Amino acid sequence: MLAIIGGSGFSRLPELESTRREAFRTAYGEPSCPLLFGKLGGRDIVFLARHGFGHTFAPHEINYRANIDALKQAGADKILSLSAVASMDETLTPGDLVLPHDLIDYTSMREHTFFSGVHMPVVHPDFSAPYDADLRRDIETWAENAQVSLHRQAVYACLQGPRLPTRAEVCRYRHDGGNVYGMTGMPEAVLAQEKDMAYVHLCGIIGMAAGCGGNGHAPQFKSESDSAASEKIRRILRQIA
Repeated sequence: MLAIIGGSGFSRLPELESTRREAFRTAYGEPSCPLLFGKLGGRDIVFLARHGFGHTFAPHEINYRANIDALKQAGADKILSLSAVASMDETLTPGDLVLPHDLIDYTSMREHTFFSGVHMPVVHPDFSAPYDADLRRDIETWAENAQVSLHRQAVYACLQGPRLPTRAEVCRYRHDGGNVYGMTGMPEAVLAQEKDMAYVHLCGIIGMAAGCGGNGHAPQFKSESDSAASEKIRRILRQIA
């Protein structure tokens, strides 16, 4: 079953023909909210609002382990993660969609593995390919059917948050090879892999980072960019089969 994790702008999924809502408990605490089950394009879907239905959890406050474990309990074996990002690359503009092929993790003090504790084995997961190739191809096909263009090569930089980065930090991320930044892609991706769940990240660009795109010193975000990216994502979701 496919799970969809909704980020900013996707705390609700009107396209989902909801059939039931269920609260889950996990060994890691409670997930961000109850899970919604239903159909999307005739396919069984389970939906989780990453920040809660009321967008009450900041990126660093999210219980990522509980979220992923709850989805696994629900029977999901694939995850489509939706989120908003800022661009650090002038070729990636607000309103565009990005399907990252790799990531850099700058987060700290987040519970980033299920393999922790005195009774757990020492495990070193291979995370060289954070995004599932087959599920990426599915997303690409759905986007083509929806006539929505995607940037298929981009490195996602995951920041700790909740603050936005300084100009010097943006320069560092760009120098490291980052193209877009967000605050929720990790440890979500590695936790999904540890649970043997295929994972992809579909990102809508809602603005430019500080010092990028000719916007001077300050970061620049526009509501129309958010709306444009969200509408494109919803068009893709309507192609799920």
